[in-house]
Amino acid sequence: MDREIRPLALALALGAVLLLTAAGTRAQQVDPAGTGTFSILGYDPATGELGAAVQSRVFSVGNGVLWAEAETGIAATQAIVDVGYGPKALALLRAGLTPEAIVKAILDSDSDPGYSGQAWPKAGRQFAVMDPKGNYAAHTGPQATTWAGNKGGKYCTAQGNILAGEAVVTNMVKAFEETTGALSLRLVAALEAGQAAGGDTRGQQSAALIVVKKDCGVWLHNDTVLRLQVDDNPEPIKEMRRLVEKSIPRRAMRGACAGVNGAPK
Repeated sequence: MDREIRPLALALALGAVLLLTAAGTRAQQVDPAGTGTFSILGYDPATGELGAAVQSRVFSVGNGVLWAEAETGIAATQAIVDVGYGPKALALLRAGLTPEAIVKAILDSDSDPGYSGQAWPKAGRQFAVMDPKGNYAAHTGPQATTWAGNKGGKYCTAQGNILAGEAVVTNMVKAFEETTGALSLRLVAALEAGQAAGGDTRGQQSAALIVVKKDCGVWLHNDTVLRLQVDDNPEPIKEMRRLVEKSIPRRAMRGACAGVNGAPK
């Protein structure tokens, strides 16, 4: 009897170990809500362009994080995200509020309604706002998943959560400030520097970038200089660089659009 019971007991014990291992693996999988992100907002005083870029270990991160409007400003909303912060920020920029006042107004008006019947606390929200002259404000809630934080630089602000550490945003600002050339390339350089510092601890999957300036997009009455999304790629930042480099115009731009997106003057 003992000879029969012993193998059965071993099998049950092994099964329990496998179940615990599987449960632990599931707990470490990518958050389906996609709260981990690092982004940067930037302004180029030489051309008047506004732009932003983002990377995350979620599918299609550009679908809600970045908001931009020429002659109005830009915003990024992430972490325990309320996508409504984006259009609200643009509306308040149009109304003439400063980025600092916008951050306070949006947080104060957030009723913290939860998400699909679960807690989705506003104390975990992270967002940044920049006006058309490069003035900015950023907020990282105390419940944003660690490491989470933001860092400002000259005409730029970097922010992120579920990061390898503070070096991610520090490196992003440094790369933006020290890189020359088109705003789009400076934004990509910032993403590369953030990733080199460890980036999103869950890994990479998607990236997005937007640059705007009034009437400087392709064709008539188009303010979008560049809008790119890499929705699912093992190296999204590398692919973003390829696309940005391909986008640099070979012909000169005239008038107020001279030099936009690195075009020859």
